[in-house]
Amino acid sequence: MLVIIMMMGLLTVYGMFTDPIEQKTRIELDENAVVKLVDRDGNEHDRLARTQIAGYRVVLDGEVRNYSSKDIERYDSSARTLIEVKEVNRFLNKSNLVLIAKDASFFAIIAVGMTGVIILAGIDLSVGSIYGLSAIVGAMALQSLPADTGWIIAVPVALLVCMTVGTLCGLANGAMSVGLGVHPFVITLGMMAVLRGLTVVIPQELFATQSISGFPSSFTTGFFKAEFYGVYPVPVIIMILTAVVGWFVLAKTVFGRRVFAIGGNETAARYTGIPVGRVKVLVYTITGALCGLSACAYLGYYGAAETNAGNAYELQVIAATVIGGASLMGGRGTVIGAVLGAIIIQLINNTLIIFEVDTSYNQIVMGAAIIVAVVIDQTKQRIQAKRA
Repeated sequence: MLVIIMMMGLLTVYGMFTDPIEQKTRIELDENAVVKLVDRDGNEHDRLARTQIAGYRVVLDGEVRNYSSKDIERYDSSARTLIEVKEVNRFLNKSNLVLIAKDASFFAIIAVGMTGVIILAGIDLSVGSIYGLSAIVGAMALQSLPADTGWIIAVPVALLVCMTVGTLCGLANGAMSVGLGVHPFVITLGMMAVLRGLTVVIPQELFATQSISGFPSSFTTGFFKAEFYGVYPVPVIIMILTAVVGWFVLAKTVFGRRVFAIGGNETAARYTGIPVGRVKVLVYTITGALCGLSACAYLGYYGAAETNAGNAYELQVIAATVIGGASLMGGRGTVIGAVLGAIIIQLINNTLIIFEVDTSYNQIVMGAAIIVAVVIDQTKQRIQAKRA
């Protein structure tokens, strides 16, 4: 939290000493509203040259509201919309803050499941590929629905398909790792390649394309991209709900205590009667299901699925979890920390954009962040061991 507050404070101060950016907002007008163009003398006109417009006067049910031409870029009479332009801080503005939270939400949801995996002293390198495959199969299901399908049908169908694909992939990871006695690094590395290949092959073979779209509007603008006060908060809400449920499961349930026990000392956990294999399989299955949930939110927000969906997500998810305090040695980690780690990663990406640094450096920064977080974790463990 302190890191996030410090980064936001520094970026806000930087924005105060640099040129502000223009932010455009659409002001939707009632169909019964009457719009008049006002000249510099205060006279109303139905038509007026752009250079002579001093303001816009909107009259609705006897109420009058005036807008200065300095704040309004133009009036779109066909769409009944005023385009408002404001100069805002490069960082501290509503659109940018919601954008950071939204971009973080897609991999933060997956990081909730990855937290359990890393607490077990495991790893899952296939989360990005599971996400991509879930999105592709979910897009195929949505495309087959009639265009006028309501969200009451479209949303459950998408959730069912995406989360089923993710759950089966996660189950396969856990079952092979436990059943074959192979380290999850090897299993999930192989699954990452297999599933990514399927993500590319399926749309090319069946649709001869690299993207699938054409979803019912009720699924996109009617639900996952529903607008509230000029922003689209649904993915962020899903992230928060997932984090709350994940925190409760890990911190307040028997299953959560078993996960920590296995990560702390697997041999001791076996002797105490904990079904180690079953718990591991379930944790990987839940992680796959959360990949499917995140993929469903992605489909609803962007309205399409591409073959490169989820590329390098495993790096961002692992980075978020480790930066959030989870130990790669197992036995320690929190869901809230993982979500905050995801926000820190997105703040880093946003910083690069604000400072106009080439986005090619993102991967370098992410890799460096993981190394720093692991070094700090190892140092803390050594210090604690010496004190003990």
